[in-house]
Amino acid sequence: MNKAQKKHYDSLYQKHLSALKRQGKSKATIDGYSRAVRRITSHFDRCPDRLSVNDLKDYFASLIETHSWSTVKLDRCGLQFFYKHVLGKKWLWVDIVKPPVVRTLPDILTPEELSLIINSTREARYQTYILVTYSMGLRLGEALNLKIGDIDAKRTRVHIRKGKGLKDRFVSLPDVALATLRHYWSSHRNPNFLFPLGKNSEERHKAKRSMDRGGLQKSFQAIIKDCHIHKRISIHNLRHCCGTHLVEVGLNLRAIQELLGHESPKTTVLYTQLTKPVEQNTTQLINTMMGRLSISLVKEK
Repeated sequence: MNKAQKKHYDSLYQKHLSALKRQGKSKATIDGYSRAVRRITSHFDRCPDRLSVNDLKDYFASLIETHSWSTVKLDRCGLQFFYKHVLGKKWLWVDIVKPPVVRTLPDILTPEELSLIINSTREARYQTYILVTYSMGLRLGEALNLKIGDIDAKRTRVHIRKGKGLKDRFVSLPDVALATLRHYWSSHRNPNFLFPLGKNSEERHKAKRSMDRGGLQKSFQAIIKDCHIHKRISIHNLRHCCGTHLVEVGLNLRAIQELLGHESPKTTVLYTQLTKPVEQNTTQLINTMMGRLSISLVKEK
């Protein structure tokens, strides 16, 4: 692009960012949608408002060859937003690209495998994180960003703040999770974070932010490998394990939907096809589920 074209593109890009913020999009959505505009601009070295339908078709045909369908869908949504809110144009994405509907089932760990993973974890911070994430069915970031003020021990519940879709919710706090959190927190006593950043207790006590996501994920994969578990397991699978195991101990789908923060019951039904859900006590059943594990807590050095 020449200078005039670059100036025009920069103006449109800033309008795109402004529209995303005005629409209340999350930081992750803003990053993804803005990346879509940057990527297609770089691909053609032209401003997106000068691209034809055939250009878009060629672009997505190329993108499918080099990127995952999740990236293709993200770029499609990002460009659709750009056309609608910045260019004021209607973009018939179905005629340009339509990612296939893929419904995969996650691998689920048995209580024995979970016990093995938790007991094989050599660091208290990771052991506590794994147990807490599984026991409350939390997403990676939800557990990582837990603070002392989020724990309501008397009511045995935890306040999850700004979960998916920036929505708050309350989840039940199992007895073993509370005991484990207290055990770990007593080793660093950070005034805010339950999982603070730091290599030792002193650094964790002074930390101003939580543990690193990348380091946590890498360590978790190392633990899975050491346990010789060959299922495809990530930290997010702990959440699926929680949902599945709650079905096994008898909790009804509506309660599981509320616990996991699912927008639609169609997401929750992944875990079962129950026909006669029965209202039961969530906290009691979670404690029953956690009672099936055999835990040996790590002593912080």
